[in-house]
This record gives sequence, structure tokens and C-alpha cells, in this order.
Amino acid sequence: MEILSNYPLKNLNTFGIAAYAKEYVSVTSVEELKLVLKENQGKKLFILGGGSNMLLTQDIDALVIHINLKGIEVVAENNGMAQVKAMAGENWHGFVQYCIHHNYGGIENLSLIPGNVGTTPIQNIGAYGTEIKDTMKQCEALHIATQEIRTFTNTECEFAYRESIFKSELKGQYIIVSVTFGLTTANHKINTAYGDITAQLSAQGITTPTIKDVSEAVTAIRQSKLPHPKELGNSGSFFKNPIIPKAQYEALHEKHPDMPHYVVSESEVKVPAGWLIEQSGFKGSRFGDAGVHTRQALVIVNYGNATGQELVNLSKKIQQTVFENYGIAIEAEVNIV
Repeated sequence: MEILSNYPLKNLNTFGIAAYAKEYVSVTSVEELKLVLKENQGKKLFILGGGSNMLLTQDIDALVIHINLKGIEVVAENNGMAQVKAMAGENWHGFVQYCIHHNYGGIENLSLIPGNVGTTPIQNIGAYGTEIKDTMKQCEALHIATQEIRTFTNTECEFAYRESIFKSELKGQYIIVSVTFGLTTANHKINTAYGDITAQLSAQGITTPTIKDVSEAVTAIRQSKLPHPKELGNSGSFFKNPIIPKAQYEALHEKHPDMPHYVVSESEVKVPAGWLIEQSGFKGSRFGDAGVHTRQALVIVNYGNATGQELVNLSKKIQQTVFENYGIAIEAEVNIV
């Protein structure tokens, strides 16, 4: 467990940004993690998972601790349910595929989302009508200051849209080391409410889909819209879908009758950020090596040698234009470092 100096991070972030860590260490067990924290008290720390939800704009003047904890365990299985625990360093899509293979249902709609298991509760990742909060039973997290393990229940995580207690009240205080999910082993609740999934299944002639069918449909949809990070640097969706007052949406809908929306509550609706960005003329645009993907306007991409700051500047230009056009502020989903 060696601490390395001036360590390159280009291959450890999905944008492929060339940046360096002042110091770097990879930990493969909770014991190693505790030891690193204990021996480096007082140092500035940067916790690195799958590198999929961050945009580096500079070198990291800190000790980068790379969480590489591996392992999947079925904790309990009865009454049509299974509790499946995955360590934080497991690749998220790999974990989804493990669950599909063993007939554990509930996270199939989250197929092919980049990143590792440990960061999924922080962001409350979601796609196609499903979020982490729907299946997560609990997560174990290590308190950085004391090196003590605390178990957080679903409720204690205070989940909201792309939010959790780990992004607010407890930000920077804990490192998630494992996540346990409550998944179905029978009578799966198949969620095909999103039109893209229905269309994909219909095209294959599937009328009674299995969890594997749904996973494959979601994977196909994402592959058709999103570039693979190893081929084109990106972190998936760059922006959150904005939630606006119903009255504001109705006023905008009069001017833009084709504006899509999803009802959140009696007083709020969600508007797809990708639609706003595309209508603002950014889809497929390119500014040097910084650009917006040709097939999905939500995705900002690095065509090779863009700096993090160039990608940030593009994101700000998009935000400003969308606000000028629609009076809607769209927020970055990606953490800008």
C-alpha cells in the first residue's frame, strides 16, 4: 500500500482530463482505508471512486485515496426478496449484471450507468423511472475523522432528486464502503413506463419482458445515445433535469407547445434538460475539443485534449443560453473539481 507522488489521473476519470494527484494511494480493504486515514490525519484528502461523476479543472493538491474495495455477497434471501451487499469499488454496471444473472430484480433500469457502487447513494443515481432510493436498504460508511463504521438506513440517507445527506449535511465526512440492496427474486416489478423502453421492447416483439429484457433494452438505448467514455470522454448526463412550478411550465407551454414534461407533484413539473439544450442549438456543437454529443444534448464530451476549464466554460455557456431562452436555470449534475 504505497503512497505515490505526482500520480497521473487521466485514466481514472471518465472525461479523460490530464491532471495529476499530489499524492495517490489505492486501498483494497476497509482495514487499509482505516490505516491510510489514521496515518495521514491532517492532510487534505480527495476520495476517488469510479471517476465518472467529476470534472477535473486542475491538479489535485491532496492525497487521493482510490476506493478499490471489491466483493458481492448475498446477505439474506427469503419470501421472494434478497438482500445483496456490494463493496464500494465494484463497477456499478457489473453489479447490475451480477443481479440480472442471479435473478435479483429492481435495478435493471439502471443498467450501463457509469461509475462504482459506492458513489450511487451519494448521488441517488436514477434513470428510466428508477432511483437508488427505491431499492437501497442500507449503506456502511467510514467516518473520516474517527475511522468508525456507521450504518445508514434508507431513511437516514435523506434521498431526494440526485441528492442525499452525503452531498449536504455530511458532505466530506464519510466514505461509503458498502451498499446493501433489497431486490426481488420472484414477482418482479417490471418498470417499462418510459416510452423508449416500450419502443425498444416492441421492436423486438417482446410483450412480457423479464428483468434481463429490460436491462438489455436500457443498455441498447444508452449505447445508441451515449458515447463510451473510453472512446469519447464524458460522464453521462452533465445536467440535472430542472423541476419548475407548474404555472411557469404552463406559461412556457403556450409559447412552446412541443415542450415535454413529467409531473412531479400537483404544483411542480420536471422538464428534460436535454430538450432545452437541443432547442437552444447546442446538440452536436463543438468548440475546439469541447463539445456536446451529436446524439444526446445532455452529454458534454471531450474530443481528445479539452481541458476541464474549457468543458466548464461550455457548460456555463449552455446554462446562460437556456436561461435566456426559457427562464429556466439548469444545474450541473457533475461535480466540478
